[in-house]
Amino acid sequence: MVTSPPIITVASYNMRKAIGTDRRRDPQRVLDVLHEIDADVIALQEADKRFGGRASAVPHELIDERGLYKPVQFGLRHRRTLERIPGGFGDRAEKLIKLRTRNIGWHGNALLVKRHIGVLDVSAIDLPTLEPRGAVMAELLIGDRPLRVIGMHLDLSGLWRRRQMRAILHAIAARVQKMPTVLMGDTNDWREVNGCLKELGPHFQVAPTGPSFHSRRPVACLDRIIVHNDLRIEAAGVHMSPAARRASDHLPVWARLTV
Repeated sequence: MVTSPPIITVASYNMRKAIGTDRRRDPQRVLDVLHEIDADVIALQEADKRFGGRASAVPHELIDERGLYKPVQFGLRHRRTLERIPGGFGDRAEKLIKLRTRNIGWHGNALLVKRHIGVLDVSAIDLPTLEPRGAVMAELLIGDRPLRVIGMHLDLSGLWRRRQMRAILHAIAARVQKMPTVLMGDTNDWREVNGCLKELGPHFQVAPTGPSFHSRRPVACLDRIIVHNDLRIEAAGVHMSPAARRASDHLPVWARLTV
């Protein structure tokens, strides 16, 4: 019996460290938005706090309690300033000052997947830049179909954005296993034709999601879902619920794909 290829929903969300347009930090509100979207795979940007221990802006306990998603574990953490103090004090600092340091991703990039999705392999990608930037990669198993997902947050500088996109494409080309690939994230690029998207070449297409920034009055397509031609885009859009308009200055973007 021939079975139809699965259709999955992917989404990308710059959650702004869970700080909404009302300037309140509300991680529960972020989770509410994610549950409204009900995507199978979600790429998050600004998922970790920038200072202190750089802990996840949405506590792991909240994610676990809701039960829909599991974070993809990359086994990485950012080196803390206190760890540079001689005598091993840094090893005890987290307990002594009760500093939360359990992050959810790498340089603020994180991936959430529904619990039935398998994780085959993961990797963190260091990106060329003047400030700390990175991307995350996960090779997933959805039913019997593999899917590679990249979560990214590119630089404010156009020159660095193009270099970063080239670095991501190089990391994909270096993978041993070839599989359909989706790149998702905040590109910080207002241009549709030129800029970092020009680096993609003919093998990728940008899902027609629409403008996602600013959430109060979206005019810019900064958040993008980029799909390899091995995948088919069935539908795409921006999630514009009242909760999403309050939870961040970016709206989530989504796409339904045939894998």
